[in-house]
Amino acid sequence: MLSKLELKEFLDEKVNQYNTFDFIESDPISVPHRYRRKEDIEIAGLLVATISWGNRKMIVKNGHRMLDLIGESPYDFIMSHKKTQLSRFEGYVHRTFNEIDLIYFITALKHIYKKKGGLEKVFATHANEDSLQSAIHHFKKTFFEIPHPLRTTKHISDPFSGSAAKKINMYLRWLVRIDKQGVDFGLWKSIKPSQLSCPLDVHSGNIARKLGLLNRTQNDARAVAELDASLRLLDIKDPVKYDFALFGLGIFEKF
Repeated sequence: MLSKLELKEFLDEKVNQYNTFDFIESDPISVPHRYRRKEDIEIAGLLVATISWGNRKMIVKNGHRMLDLIGESPYDFIMSHKKTQLSRFEGYVHRTFNEIDLIYFITALKHIYKKKGGLEKVFATHANEDSLQSAIHHFKKTFFEIPHPLRTTKHISDPFSGSAAKKINMYLRWLVRIDKQGVDFGLWKSIKPSQLSCPLDVHSGNIARKLGLLNRTQNDARAVAELDASLRLLDIKDPVKYDFALFGLGIFEKF
């Protein structure tokens, strides 16, 4: 078993290896990297994060296809589209996310920007010093406070229901984490990187257990809290940088 110092040195080395600009092309984060405007990036990021499960090539492909359908500026489309323009999404599908879900997401995002001050404000309003899991819970409540298809609620997870909320934690890493390498955007200044939680899935969970960072066998909200505590001992200011290490070890190295 590695000592804490050896483990930190090993994981820091892996962060340096995988947290590079080359990471972007094959990752879902490549989709919001199409844009320069804050609102376009955060909207594109939420949409592609929502479909980020399954084959990564298909996620990236279907993410770009979704944004191609929306057009040059996701924010402009969401704020000014007419109902007749929604027919362009007919037939869109990624696994269980389909045109019904996409159209509702566009409707809900318009509501959030018009009535709630935008995505960053919704998350920042409910963030606390320790974690953003409460903010995710309140974001879901806000997102579905207008009439919605029941089927669409499954596409945003809630940590208060025990979920690891992997996709939304990944999305928050993209928007909040300050990254000198230019992978994550660091656009949301009202939330601290120290408040982020590691996106936990099968791969990162398995690697975390092998390294002694996680004991809980289920990948759920309690496991996220346990992994957060371990990673914050390694870097209190930027704990989720280790997502790159866990991801790289799991996906690329089959550690």
